[in-house]
Amino acid sequence: MTKPLSPKLKKFLDFIQRFTLLYGQPPSYEEIMASLGFDSLGTINWYVKTLESQGHLSRIKGPNGKRALMLIHKEHATATTTACLPLLGLIAAGEPIEALESPEMVDVPSSLLNPNHYVLKVKGDSMIDEHIHDGDYIVAKKTDTARSGQIVVALINGEATLKCYIPRTNHVELHPRNPNFPIIKVDSKDKFHINGVLLYSFRNYLS
Repeated sequence: MTKPLSPKLKKFLDFIQRFTLLYGQPPSYEEIMASLGFDSLGTINWYVKTLESQGHLSRIKGPNGKRALMLIHKEHATATTTACLPLLGLIAAGEPIEALESPEMVDVPSSLLNPNHYVLKVKGDSMIDEHIHDGDYIVAKKTDTARSGQIVVALINGEATLKCYIPRTNHVELHPRNPNFPIIKVDSKDKFHINGVLLYSFRNYLS
């Protein structure tokens, strides 16, 4: 069972959630300082490490990433009601697979309800170092652009995969977060398109 959060930790985590939902990306350490009144990056680092050790946060670009924070658990969310987003199919966290259209709807916290958000179910284990496992669900924001280091829903020659986006000078690399999987190199011969960026991942224990 997840350890209950102290009021200060909950406030910190709730801010990251609200900021991410509003702007489509997590806050930088500097933005956290300005908004929550901290006067030291060391203090923020302590909060991040504490929440990371308890399984609430993941630093998706590594310890020094400026926008590296991703929520893992949603129990702290301020919204207590649920809403539904469309489940568009499967997304590969492994080899690319076809994303199939589906009329199924998935319950999510009402704070995630947005016409530009959608849900995909993860198949594979290539993103386990980001706490994204086979059978998990992801909520993505529709967009065709991403920053280096963001986790994206990428379409490669008509097939979908979930990977970390790393643009290079003459090509794009899609990095797994599992050392047992290879980097996917995308060049000019491939049909490549970003279809969304990761906002949240969650697990349905009732299914």
